[in-house]
Amino acid sequence: MTLIRFAACAGLAGVLAGCSVGPNYHRPSVALPANWAEAGPGGTTNAGSHLAQWWKVFQDPVLNSLITRAVKSNYTLKAAEARVRAARALRGAALAAFLPTIDANGTYTVARRSASGLSFRVNTLDTETYQAGFDASWEIDVFGGERRALQEANATLQSIEDDRRDVLVSLLAEVARSYVGLRGTQKRLAIARQNIDAEQETVNITQLRFAQGLASELDVSQAKALLATTRAQVPALVTALKQSSHQLSVLLGQPPGALDSLFTNSAPIPPTPPEVPVGLPSQLLLRRPDVRSSERQLAAATAAIGVAEAELFPKFSLLGNAGYQSLKLGSLISPASEFWSAGPSVTWRLLEYPRLRAEVKSQSAQAQQALAQFNQTVLTALQDVEDQLVAYAQEKQRYLALDEAVAESRQALDLSRRLYTEGVGEFLNVLEAERSLYQAEDALVQSQDSVSVDLVALYKALGGGWETATD
Repeated sequence: MTLIRFAACAGLAGVLAGCSVGPNYHRPSVALPANWAEAGPGGTTNAGSHLAQWWKVFQDPVLNSLITRAVKSNYTLKAAEARVRAARALRGAALAAFLPTIDANGTYTVARRSASGLSFRVNTLDTETYQAGFDASWEIDVFGGERRALQEANATLQSIEDDRRDVLVSLLAEVARSYVGLRGTQKRLAIARQNIDAEQETVNITQLRFAQGLASELDVSQAKALLATTRAQVPALVTALKQSSHQLSVLLGQPPGALDSLFTNSAPIPPTPPEVPVGLPSQLLLRRPDVRSSERQLAAATAAIGVAEAELFPKFSLLGNAGYQSLKLGSLISPASEFWSAGPSVTWRLLEYPRLRAEVKSQSAQAQQALAQFNQTVLTALQDVEDQLVAYAQEKQRYLALDEAVAESRQALDLSRRLYTEGVGEFLNVLEAERSLYQAEDALVQSQDSVSVDLVALYKALGGGWETATD
């Protein structure tokens, strides 16, 4: 009969456990533009994009290898993966809250009773008691507090998983940016050395003409000054080259300098493709890890309201214990030593209502904060893409203008040298033409570097690359 009552209590609690306090979560609706405003110039289009392995558009085997090695070895990414494992363990703890808890216990007690405190005589005042058994409890989730806690844990885990993806997106972009910068510095260094050779030849010519009485000592000094100025650029470029190599080594989880041998020989700056499809703004909400993470944080904050509200209501539990108790160890495990009890329990934190209500209000305010942060994250993501679209397009226009400037500067240098050697031109024109050519060539390389870096930044703003790693 007792077991029937116990089962009835469990069944009634199960029927009651069908509602969940707190608001149900719904993804917020966001008004997004139909197309990117800045797409079009520079070869960018609103066509569907394939961003899972965006770095392969540069068609550079060394870059592909660096990306693969970084995903396997980067320590910041490993730390983010460890945070995901920790969140999964916490989700397991939230899931375990739905199960009964069973504790095993065993005791041995020695006691002496007071002879003066007894109203009758006993044979012995000393006793030994042996006990072994189990205690069980099961809280029935009548008002859905545990279900809301599990929803919160699930959303928090998903948010942390997207945080890891955000780390991966940043890592891929940083490896590509550093590699492009290194190749650009190699090219700038090569141009500087070529100009040093050309300017040294100019010094030799002016010295010869000075010895022949065809040039002044001022021409020689000016030529040497220009040569020294160009030579002064080399140490800074070598420093930048070494620092880029060191940064790539660290990104790959290796000591600085470990990759120096890989970059002994120069290579071209990775070129950009003629067309860059970037997709639609509506796809950004599903693709950018920071936007996805922010949305999951909002879901977790919404579920936390239900967790707090559940504390306002009574908690229903089923309690039970069973075991053996005896004054003699030899008779502990026997039918005569058995004991057990079972029954329902209700607790209600009535006197804590003011504090619990304040906790509900606090969680509601945190959910409103999470909503505002989500909306701001979406706007920031849209701005990032639009900014990178215009930066990429305008830098390509700048590159074309600089390419024309280099061609004109080279022609001007050839003309000024010919006129000078024929004795009908000013040496100052030669120096100015050499200086202009070097500056134009250096600016052209920097612009080519910037075009590729801007494309990397555009892919990062679009949230590409996180799909490549196994979750």
